[in-house]
Amino acid sequence: MSATADSTQAGRLGHVGLGAMGRPIARNFARHDRTMVVRDADADAQQRFVDEHPGVIGASGFADFAECDVVVLVLPTSDIVDAVVLGDDGLLAHLRPGTVLIDMGSSVPTRTQRLAEIASEKGIFVVDAPVSGGVAKAEQAALAVMVGGDTEIVDRVRSLLQETGQEIIHVGAVGSGHAAKALNNLLAANNMLVAAEALLVGTKFGIAPETLLAVLNAGSGRNQATETKYEKFVLSRTFDSGFAASLMRKDVGIALDLAHDQGLAPVLGETVGRVWNAAVDALEPGVDQTAVVRYLEQTHAVSLETTAVVDQR
Repeated sequence: MSATADSTQAGRLGHVGLGAMGRPIARNFARHDRTMVVRDADADAQQRFVDEHPGVIGASGFADFAECDVVVLVLPTSDIVDAVVLGDDGLLAHLRPGTVLIDMGSSVPTRTQRLAEIASEKGIFVVDAPVSGGVAKAEQAALAVMVGGDTEIVDRVRSLLQETGQEIIHVGAVGSGHAAKALNNLLAANNMLVAAEALLVGTKFGIAPETLLAVLNAGSGRNQATETKYEKFVLSRTFDSGFAASLMRKDVGIALDLAHDQGLAPVLGETVGRVWNAAVDALEPGVDQTAVVRYLEQTHAVSLETTAVVDQR
């Protein structure tokens, strides 16, 4: 089954999920001249989006997506994706053959592959297209999008993805995008932790954290965490980068499960997973990923805020 890219882009677009990432991604799509239907579990969030974007239609149920050519999902877990797509009266009960489902969340690769198999029985295509760059890049329509799916179908939706992504990388078959995303976040989680340890050691020795951070960013130790997260969200003590620590833990877990499925036991990765699990369990619910530094400060009794040893007596 094939379709031209032009027919896809000019057609009706569905969008499910208007959370921290879903909202700016949907906003990018809404800027273009097409009929757009949106849905969110939070009825107030859905109505606010509709009110702010004249012409966008708020769905009362998944039957309202029946005429969509493409439906984008920006949802936090595979469980929620399956509920939305496969549940009673879910999307799969209503979509037409030839429709493309694009999962832009961070799902489990093997479950994405299974979802694609089920959807294909009804003539519906699945593309996984998770993103990297956070809320800031989403708001700038400058995300990196890692895509898994059949080449013809990926080409069919490429110009749509370019409306919210600056770089579109076709990784491979269905599930490959989600695998790449999880592995990327495993590395990102490691960078956050090891940068914290370097700064805490430096602080205990007497080097101001902002000074050591400048050294790292001028030298070979720099990484995305030191360059974009520490000054803005950690040293400022705002801890509000826009991505939950629990979601990072989920992605690290997906990456480690993927490694185990391939018969690998990544020693450093397992350590990252253990520390991240301990941090999320110890911190209050809903905290940002950058708050993991607070957990390490407490663990090592050193604060990057005061550059003094924390008194835990």
